[in-house]
Amino acid sequence: MGLTLTGARPRAVAALYRYFRDIDLAEEAFQEACLRALKSWPRNGPPRDPAAWLILVGRNTGIDTLRRRARQTVLPDEDQLSDTGDAETNIAEQIDDSQYRDDILRLLFVCCHPGLPATQQIALALRIVSGLTVRQIARAFLVGEAAMEQRITRAKRRIAEAGVAFDTPDAVARAERLGAVAAMIYLVFNEGYSGAGEARDERQPLTSEAIRLARLLLGLFPAEPEIMGLLALMLLQESRAAARFDSEGSVVLLDDQDRTLWDRTKIAEGLALLDKAIRHSRPGAYQVQAAIAATHARAERPEDTDWRGIELLYRTLEQMQPSPVVTLNRAVAVSRTDGPEAGLALVDTLGAQLDSYFHFHGFRGWLLMELGRDGEARKAFDRAIALANTAAEAAHIRQHLDTIAGRTTRAS
Repeated sequence: MGLTLTGARPRAVAALYRYFRDIDLAEEAFQEACLRALKSWPRNGPPRDPAAWLILVGRNTGIDTLRRRARQTVLPDEDQLSDTGDAETNIAEQIDDSQYRDDILRLLFVCCHPGLPATQQIALALRIVSGLTVRQIARAFLVGEAAMEQRITRAKRRIAEAGVAFDTPDAVARAERLGAVAAMIYLVFNEGYSGAGEARDERQPLTSEAIRLARLLLGLFPAEPEIMGLLALMLLQESRAAARFDSEGSVVLLDDQDRTLWDRTKIAEGLALLDKAIRHSRPGAYQVQAAIAATHARAERPEDTDWRGIELLYRTLEQMQPSPVVTLNRAVAVSRTDGPEAGLALVDTLGAQLDSYFHFHGFRGWLLMELGRDGEARKAFDRAIALANTAAEAAHIRQHLDTIAGRTTRAS
């Protein structure tokens, strides 16, 4: 049932915001509808259209809330609210209409209004549209929960004060907001993609939701190569989902994955989208990242991987989107082409920027282990375990520590 509620959230919250023009009220109404669903659905069975049910119940709940506030707040005219005399059937018919399909994109554009800083745009959309918790969003941004809560609250206040219209922006405004919307969608995808074990099952709908939103966005911008690149990137990454963890939920590295489990349909679609994007001759960061994923996807065996090409692509990405994480990824390719010592030399330039980043210490420990510097490797692995986001990440690092321990035992 939790997955059903999560999947229905974007349409339901967007429709409720259409009714009430108040983000907080739309959220509150949706949450109350979810509580009623948790009581009603196990007893009566789920409705044929969960989103329609949640919209109907949430709308009526919101209206009741407004009426309770009537002494302090003037209730909007009835024609500003949805007709309360309807029921699930008509709501379901409306939700199938293009107007309701566009609601999600309209809500995305509201959240990504240019009056908000980019970080607030993305954080608000992650919270409102996709329903991520403040903790999840804070982790994605590598900031504290309190700071993220303040960021989201400020964004809501600015939207309310600006009186942002719930309309589809014109072509110019849409193009201005496109980058923020695309970034938000990719963050949603990554939040789902990074799940492992039980968390993987809970977060998997996020990857599907991100891909669905990207398809909607591409439908609105069919000639935009960066949106093609974004969708291609997510499809190529998601194609490996079935091979990324073993039966116990432990991480399986790319080189060790059973490539027969990769989803060839997703790979084919991703490659076709990337080829189409490249023909537009307007390169962008998502296209470059998709090209990196495509290079992995085209390799039938790990030893067939074109690491030199991947390293060059990361160099390109560094120029487009400078980031210590991008440089860290390039260091992985450098270690494959020029050896672990060359990779470590590049990694060690990033220590000040990535000292709180799990993957930095995990990869650095692996390079040190490859170079036989086991004492230093152990310290790096201990730091990585302390920073691990999931039990699967920590378990993977402990395997490296076991390797060092076994090597030490044999040597003695």
